[in-house]
Amino acid sequence: MRTAVLGAVFLALGLVAFLAGVLTGAELVALVERVAPVLGFVVALTVVAELAAEAGLFSWLARTCSRLAGGRVVVLWLYVVVLAVACTVFLSLDTTAVLLTPVVVLVARHVGLPAMPFALTTVWLANCASMLLPVSNLTNLLALGQLGSPAPLTFAALVAPAAAVGVVVPVAAIGLRYRRQLTGRFAPPESEEPADRVLFRVAAIVTALLVPALVSGVEVWIPAAGAALVLVVAFAVRRRAVLRPGIVPWSTILFAGGLFVVVEAAHSLGLADLLGSVVGGGDSLPDLLRLAGGSAAAANVANNLPAYLALEPVAGSPLRLVAVLIGVNIGCLVTPWASLATLLWHSRLSSMGVEVSWGRFMLAGLGIAVVAVPLAVVATVLVL
Repeated sequence: MRTAVLGAVFLALGLVAFLAGVLTGAELVALVERVAPVLGFVVALTVVAELAAEAGLFSWLARTCSRLAGGRVVVLWLYVVVLAVACTVFLSLDTTAVLLTPVVVLVARHVGLPAMPFALTTVWLANCASMLLPVSNLTNLLALGQLGSPAPLTFAALVAPAAAVGVVVPVAAIGLRYRRQLTGRFAPPESEEPADRVLFRVAAIVTALLVPALVSGVEVWIPAAGAALVLVVAFAVRRRAVLRPGIVPWSTILFAGGLFVVVEAAHSLGLADLLGSVVGGGDSLPDLLRLAGGSAAAANVANNLPAYLALEPVAGSPLRLVAVLIGVNIGCLVTPWASLATLLWHSRLSSMGVEVSWGRFMLAGLGIAVVAVPLAVVATVLVL
């Protein structure tokens, strides 16, 4: 609800900027042409993820991981790591934070394990593992246009060194911090049949086909929209009550749309020149570290989406754009509002009675960010 209110406020400010002549009609049309496919993809993928969760796909994956672990806690946790990375990379960070987190926590509780190591795994990997593909994060989709819309695998090759660091550092931190809780054994749960086998199979097939389609080079909103349509039809036939308006992320769309307009207006007033004087220029290692650090700071002060939009014009080269993505994706671990995924994650945990100490969360996130952000920049420079 708060994001929807903020989105409405941002859109109102955008209207004021248009009426005041700060934004022209041509600039607004160009902005809509750029962001409409991106927001359309977000809507379609969210519908796919929500309906796949309703069909029991994520619950089945988590239970399968717990059975394959053979009763070993550390193996179960490593399976959760793999599941969180795969879910983030192919289905976006919000899917991991919102849909995978409660399933993983419930599985941990069911076998008598502490929830926090598994919950932190999902939220930190939701953010840090979202570097690899354009579909992993809204910021990546926006950056894709700045890079000339390369094929998804070409984009992945550019960000792969940073993406690897974004996975390894938080996983190592959790493994070290919770090494005692992640040892020992547990009794694997019994297998459970999906409530509706037909819907489960349809969701599994659609998701399995969607993953390669998202990296095929076709504009990502097209396969996502097709997958969403198939699942909507299947649920309309088998379980119509699930098709409620709430499965569409209205508040996220309103929030993002409002931000696009406000930041575009700010750029018209000279925001890029101001930020350029702060984060500097150049492609040397110190320049990139400065840019990534500034991007991470901006994400934690405001939010990673407006931080990216504000800093995008000062990127100027592929390496500098990767540095911005490193800062806003991997560096947004400190403040709760730095990433919408973190706020959504906390909301799900609160509804399940899992308490999060924001003081400890921020301190731990700071520790990961100050290690992972510079390491990701260094890895990018060394490899590329």
